[in-house]
Amino acid sequence: MIAKTVTKANLKDLSEIRQNLEFWLSKSPEDRIAAVERLRRERHGSSERLQRTARVVQLKDLADVEAIEGG
Repeated sequence: MIAKTVTKANLKDLSEIRQNLEFWLSKSPEDRIAAVERLRRERHGSSERLQRTARVVQLKDLADVEAIEGG
């Protein structure tokens, strides 16, 4: 049987998450990919075996942005 789980979140934490999201959305796709690559190298080293492919998707209009941000 699967137990039901309730998670409480502090509104201060949600504010921090929103600020982080706004920060990263303000960066160019190249900056975001470079940050992910830096974190990957810190975690897994500079091994050439770990090749990843990134696909950049452009949002078509403001409604898409608002849907992502929950607004």
